[in-house]
Amino acid sequence: MSQSEVGIVALGDELFDALRQARMVDPLTERYSGLTIEDGYRIQQRLIERRIQAGEKVIGKKIGVTSQAVMDMLGVNQPDFGQLTDRMVINQGESIAMESLIQPKAEGEIAFVLKQDLSGPGVTVADVLRATEGVMACFEIVDSRIRDWQIRIQDTVADNASCGVFVLGDRLVDPRHLDLYTTGMVLEKNGRIVGTGAGAATMGSPAVAVAWLANTLGQLGMSLKAGEVILSGALSAMVPVTAGDNLRMTLAGIGSCSVRFD
Repeated sequence: MSQSEVGIVALGDELFDALRQARMVDPLTERYSGLTIEDGYRIQQRLIERRIQAGEKVIGKKIGVTSQAVMDMLGVNQPDFGQLTDRMVINQGESIAMESLIQPKAEGEIAFVLKQDLSGPGVTVADVLRATEGVMACFEIVDSRIRDWQIRIQDTVADNASCGVFVLGDRLVDPRHLDLYTTGMVLEKNGRIVGTGAGAATMGSPAVAVAWLANTLGQLGMSLKAGEVILSGALSAMVPVTAGDNLRMTLAGIGSCSVRFD
């Protein structure tokens, strides 16, 4: 194993330990100035390997950095992705213990549930819609292990795209019956509207984001699998949460999703 590979493994292990202990680590890019996005994905893969060794199972993917504002903030021109495991699933109606998280923020999203594999390159929006069993309202609770969210793109990629946990809504709807571009979202926190958005916020359409993911994975020799859940990206700004908060989001024509924090 080369010196660089040893470093990749060590950083992946560090992030795994931080996840398990619900603690923060200093930004990787402050400590390793030459860290690349490719290095970040290798660190992420080591983190996922550790989670699998601990008994978790990969059940899907998430897409991050889908809005132009966030791309500009991180100085990149494309999204990123992370991997979802079965330990990240929170059932609707269950509460999330704040001590299990570090510095969580909530995002309202559209989740895709696949019925067919999607293998890039060359995946189109039409391919995504044909391969989708249905879409659902979803909360992603993002949670960075990087101290105080002081992230660059390499940090968040290494940290599994800042994945925390996620909650799926109450309905599964055929996306071919929807205009995902104009599908509107209202996000409420403790009964007050704190966010609104539409499908166009995610790369013009959530289906465009899923096609991007399939084609990006194809370049890495990976594919999206039937049965996987794909979180397509935030429809409005992240919402900080604390113990006692109740959140609800509603997607026009799709359904709703709610979550509370203790």
